[in-house]
Amino acid sequence: MELKIYQVDAFSDEVFGGNPAAVVPLTEWLEDATLQQIAMENNLSETAFYVKKDGQFLLRWFTPEIEVDLCGHATLATAHVLFEHEGFHGDIVNFYSSRSGMLNVKKTENGLTLDFPTDTVARVTLSEELLACFTQKPIEAYRGKTDVLLVFQHENEIEQLQFDLARIKLIQARGIIATAKGKGVDFVSRFFGPQVGVPEDPVTGSAHTTLTPIWAEKLRKNKMTAKQLSARGGLLSCELFGERVEITGRAVTYMEGRIFV
Repeated sequence: MELKIYQVDAFSDEVFGGNPAAVVPLTEWLEDATLQQIAMENNLSETAFYVKKDGQFLLRWFTPEIEVDLCGHATLATAHVLFEHEGFHGDIVNFYSSRSGMLNVKKTENGLTLDFPTDTVARVTLSEELLACFTQKPIEAYRGKTDVLLVFQHENEIEQLQFDLARIKLIQARGIIATAKGKGVDFVSRFFGPQVGVPEDPVTGSAHTTLTPIWAEKLRKNKMTAKQLSARGGLLSCELFGERVEITGRAVTYMEGRIFV
């Protein structure tokens, strides 16, 4: 069997920036084990698979180790593939995930805008287990549906973060988001997910469904700019609309190819 594959750098307007994602168009679902093997072989933080059905696109995401509930950068990459390579006509792509519901992506003059559900977030205690993950000390902790978020005092702490991946992996969560108020942007962050085979994710769109409501409350504004301070880096615009959040970024194609399975 021969399949198409694209690799797209999401949340970047040039190659080698942002977060690379693989996108594999399908006419029907393959066995879950095969999807997982493809994601493992790609060895990117996420591989997205989609099937067109009844005017919308069914979408799933796999890390090298597991299927995940939501992935922002791979959704952005999939919309980019549809707009630029797979002949999709129109300005809005309607995705559906059995794990996250309706996820729309629209083309705008500023890039591609994800329309995602806002995370449900609650403040939690800064436990010894969380404090042991980093040399720098966070000042607040929150837990969302899948991730733990730690707030630090300054942006330079996020830039210079000293972390212990073995201890992070012990935390019962998809990963840990580290964040602080930004200097040139409203807030900055980094994301660590060794629990799902992603030691540090370059740009994590889904993490901004957690970050946006927290910073909207702290900064008393619903429209914000954000930067993920990984080695590759990524810029995002975020806007809170009650139980939904819009996350905007750009994407660029790095590679087109074929898979033989």
